[in-house]
Amino acid sequence: MQSARLDPSSVSQLMRTLIMFQNILKLMRICIGLIGKTIAAATNNFSPSNKIGIGEFSSVYKCILSTGQEVAVKRSILKHQRVLAELKNEVLLISKLQHPNVIKLLGYCCHQEEIILVYEFMENKSLDAHIFDESRRRELGWTIRMKIIISIARCLVYLHQDSGLRICHRYVTPSSILLDYEMKPKISSFGLARSFEEHQTIQTETSTLIVGAIVGYASPEYLMHGVLSLKSDVFSFGVVVLEILIGRKINGPFQLLDDQPFPLLGLEHAWKMWNEGKALDLLDKSIEDEFSADKALSCIQVGLLCVQERADDRPTMRSVLDMLEGEGVKLPQPKRPAFVSESGSEYSHTDSKNELSLQIRTYEL
Repeated sequence: MQSARLDPSSVSQLMRTLIMFQNILKLMRICIGLIGKTIAAATNNFSPSNKIGIGEFSSVYKCILSTGQEVAVKRSILKHQRVLAELKNEVLLISKLQHPNVIKLLGYCCHQEEIILVYEFMENKSLDAHIFDESRRRELGWTIRMKIIISIARCLVYLHQDSGLRICHRYVTPSSILLDYEMKPKISSFGLARSFEEHQTIQTETSTLIVGAIVGYASPEYLMHGVLSLKSDVFSFGVVVLEILIGRKINGPFQLLDDQPFPLLGLEHAWKMWNEGKALDLLDKSIEDEFSADKALSCIQVGLLCVQERADDRPTMRSVLDMLEGEGVKLPQPKRPAFVSESGSEYSHTDSKNELSLQIRTYEL
């Protein structure tokens, strides 16, 4: 058999192509090194004095670039495959989203076992740093709270419908809602988010990892059976709405960020007050002179509609937004919330099939 001979011109072209790719790789390594060095220098080599938050496998730093721009830098160590999956998911999803209430990812780089994500800086940190703090909570008047609630609702409508990606965020909590200098909210923490196919309504996860920070915000069908749907976000949103209005945590188990015990209100108590016609007594006393009774009751009612036990009973986020923005809209009566027994008492949120890992974060991106 006669052996095939390569055309000298083809060999030459192949060599030029290989050299070109080698040069591109060298350039990429140089760029990644420069980005890493720039960020390291701007954070004073990731000095603890610049640290503004910490997670299970990551830390967040405030960084001032040479241009004077303030950014937030999330530095993650890839010690677990789950971390890489969440960071990859975060980058892929945020890069496809364009909404004023979604956090902006400005850039990222990866070097060995370390990934750096650069976000726009949010001057007022996270929502939980305000609504669960006695002094800071007083800065959130009725108008600001309503703007935050409606902005979050608009963002979830975008994620669920208008983005075309049908994204279930899965981590809607006060710690994942960041506030800029004007107290404008932006949703962050897309590492756990899931995108649904066009005609897909639910996803079932046989191995569900539920971290402690979302136990009080996870829907019962997801927490107990791993069943995820867009209505899971609706439930989480309802809890957040009630907490914004009341100024306290309403689900558990929880702790304060400084590890001090925090008195829980509970969905059971909120449901009891609603049925007794005393729902206005739930509201944060620091805003009691700033709202109309009808509007406040409507907001509480929307929150209770979102936390109903059965997912099918909960409204879509589009309906929720219409309820919040509408004037004189007749709202349906809410049914019993999740985690409240028929007798009215709360039962445990935990399930023996789920291993819960509690982690308290001060500033999450």
